[in-house]
Amino acid sequence: MSLLVALMAGSAEAAGSVNGDYIRSLAAPGKTVLVVEYYDGQKSVAARKGYVSANGFQATSSTDFKVDDKTSLHLFGLEPCRGEMVNRTEGFSGRCDDFAREQLSIKLKAAKVLYCRAFLSEVNAAMQDVTCFGYYNYPGTLDTVDNLEEQLVSLGALRLSKKTDGSPMRPDLVEAEKIGRGGFGMWADPRVRGQ
Repeated sequence: MSLLVALMAGSAEAAGSVNGDYIRSLAAPGKTVLVVEYYDGQKSVAARKGYVSANGFQATSSTDFKVDDKTSLHLFGLEPCRGEMVNRTEGFSGRCDDFAREQLSIKLKAAKVLYCRAFLSEVNAAMQDVTCFGYYNYPGTLDTVDNLEEQLVSLGALRLSKKTDGSPMRPDLVEAEKIGRGGFGMWADPRVRGQ
């Protein structure tokens, strides 16, 4: 588990620790490309799987998305708030799970490339714990590679899961959660702030 945290801690600091040019090079016109790299205990890529979709990848929950009939990816160390929430600015009132799933769906649909990292032990699992980056390109306005979890946490769509000792499972995303707690997404609802 410590390797996954170390990989994710290094990978989630904006796009500085991933090769943005490499991720951009994976883009295919009219398609969404997904690459999952599996790391061994030496922090080296031991396996790689690639997928292409004409329709993009679909969120199946607030933290999961479907790759194919056999595989789904789970954004490690994150969770939605519990119960219901209201965010008048964004025109949302409903279940926390629905808000988070909606925001994840938006990020997945907009990505030209999804680049994810996981442990080698996840390579054949039906549900794989990952950290992901998305390449977003709107010619003339936006060309960026962003950590998906960092974006969802700073938007207030998801929050950090806690270990049994109360510390965050993703310490690399504490600053992103501070941004979200400024009143974005779920944090606009006083009931959520009290959870």
